[in-house]
Amino acid sequence: MPILETQELTYVYSPGTPFEKTAVDHVNISIEKGEMIGVMGHTGSGKSTLIQHFNGLLRPTSGKVLLDGKDIWEDKTKIRDVRFRVGLVFQYPEYQLFEETVFKDIAFGPRNMGLEEAEIKRRVLETAHDIGLPEELMERSPFDLSGGQKRRVAIAGVMAMEPDVLILDEPTAGLDPAGRDKILGHIKAYHRRTGNTTLIVSHSMEDIASFADRILVMSDSRLFCFDDTVKVFARSEEISAIGLDVPQITRVFDKLKKRGADFGKEVYTVEYAKNLLLKRLSEREVP
Repeated sequence: MPILETQELTYVYSPGTPFEKTAVDHVNISIEKGEMIGVMGHTGSGKSTLIQHFNGLLRPTSGKVLLDGKDIWEDKTKIRDVRFRVGLVFQYPEYQLFEETVFKDIAFGPRNMGLEEAEIKRRVLETAHDIGLPEELMERSPFDLSGGQKRRVAIAGVMAMEPDVLILDEPTAGLDPAGRDKILGHIKAYHRRTGNTTLIVSHSMEDIASFADRILVMSDSRLFCFDDTVKVFARSEEISAIGLDVPQITRVFDKLKKRGADFGKEVYTVEYAKNLLLKRLSEREVP
């Protein structure tokens, strides 16, 4: 059974007014437990509206969101429990920090779950380790930290609730390349440790290519595709046509293919490209 599923999910802003707009239009998806999913789409594609349905921040105009096969809105008095099970980290989450210490900020969600102090401490320290925050920072004010550290504290606050599904909206927005790699590396470490389902929304195909099992692409409020990463990149020309940039390495290998150098597989990361080239060169070596 999928951990998260939508059935004909539709959401309309300002229905019945001159400003009526369909932001999500009859979307059907199915996500299995433990998957790492990339979510993409151009500005205004509906991707942010879509993910806000997954933990009940928005209620469908029509259709359903199912968590472990159960409609999350079947009993609206239990929507708070859904938000503990499906954690959502908004873009620039560091602006939501407010506690006196890093420890208290990360502990805020687990404490609201009514957990014992020993369990709260375990979660805070484990999550801080996952996200690359040394224990000596726990008693410092989050406002004294660097921008990247603040971002990690905010993400850790949702991770510490140990949601079944973790959703991160543009977690690398505004960071330099080194900062992006660090954040993504820590998210992957968290995913390996917990085995929880993780969705990352990003404008960067290169970021998503480095971690996603499958990629969900939204375009003009509709589901454009939802498939294995390699199959999505096989549609690089279509992806470009809807306003998304495929990784530079993919464009290079597409041009090589047109010139007769077909490597037989879709290439979407530099590391994978390097291994393909080395393999091809070794096959041409003369004994």
